[in-house]
Amino acid sequence: MVGAGVFYVWAPAAALAGSWLLVSLMIAGSVALVNAVTMAQLALHNPVSGGAYQFGRKYVSPRAGFLAGWMFLTGKTASAAAIAVIAARYLAPDYATILAVGLLAVFALANLSGLRTTAGMSIAIVTLVVAMLVAIIFQSGFAGGNAETSHFGGVYGVAQAAGLMFFAFAGYARMATLGEEVRNPTVVLPRVIVGTLVGVLVLYAVLGAALIGNLGVGALATSVAPIADLAPDSWRVVVIAFASLASLGSLAAILAGLSRTSMAMARQGDLPIFLARVWPRTSSPAVAEITMAIIAIVLAVLVDPVWLVGASSSAVLSYYAIAHLSAIGQPERERLIPRVVPWVGLVACVALVATLPWQSIAVGGVSAALGLTIWGRVERRRRNHS
Repeated sequence: MVGAGVFYVWAPAAALAGSWLLVSLMIAGSVALVNAVTMAQLALHNPVSGGAYQFGRKYVSPRAGFLAGWMFLTGKTASAAAIAVIAARYLAPDYATILAVGLLAVFALANLSGLRTTAGMSIAIVTLVVAMLVAIIFQSGFAGGNAETSHFGGVYGVAQAAGLMFFAFAGYARMATLGEEVRNPTVVLPRVIVGTLVGVLVLYAVLGAALIGNLGVGALATSVAPIADLAPDSWRVVVIAFASLASLGSLAAILAGLSRTSMAMARQGDLPIFLARVWPRTSSPAVAEITMAIIAIVLAVLVDPVWLVGASSSAVLSYYAIAHLSAIGQPERERLIPRVVPWVGLVACVALVATLPWQSIAVGGVSAALGLTIWGRVERRRRNHS
């Protein structure tokens, strides 16, 4: 969960929310918590891969399930492009676009060759990154200095910033899919999800206070590398290394997830069947891997990372909105949480999407329309052959 987003989203969010940035953070964290609890309830009674793609098909409709999967692909492809650019900006700001293209190509090839980031590697990376962030917070004095902190971005700006800050919580839903691997999951899983999210939220809140107090809202809003700017100059190389490590770990996992989700949807008949082709040598979904990487490269070259983050949040929040619809449709015997919780989550997700920059909403809308068009054609072809 503590990945590339924490090294980037502070700047564009501060430009929108001003000194009320922490309010935006709390809104984003609260929505993430409701989403995660809803996903836990769904996953507990449906221990299958695919997340809201499968939940939507079962509890809402095949069209809704497809749309959830499609928006997941849209959001995570935008995430991959954004993360590549974020890592590149830390490593080589003057050559960020070229380096981002190279990173996407290299990691796609690595996935094709069968290389994977293990759970142990992911835990080690997160542990190191959290330790570094805590060290930076302590050396900064939390929030000291004479930085300007009084700017208020307005209610709409705070809401927009919350949509962008949601990007910093990416990855929490993975915890919700562990129902089969946990003893007494109805008790343990909610505690783990809530505890982890609250811990991350506290870390982000203290970090945000340190950024505002030491850099000031104006400097934070224009910073290319806010965490590096907060750290002492002598730490800059270490911060860049850790930011890159966190970003590249996230990038590898996202690209692998994208290709496998595409392959699963193709095998289900919801996407063109050629996306299900695998490379026999490594059993990797080669066509899907290459296709997703090419799309991410095009986005990294053509789209500013701020809009990529917004587009990712727009699509992923839409994905969770369908998850909430699915939870609302679950029978009473499957309920772990009151029915009002997914209703609150649904309204919150829709509200955050509505407040995002119009470019991000447009990308999400165009993507949804394109996806439903593809689904309609595939569905008609399937009916004609049945």
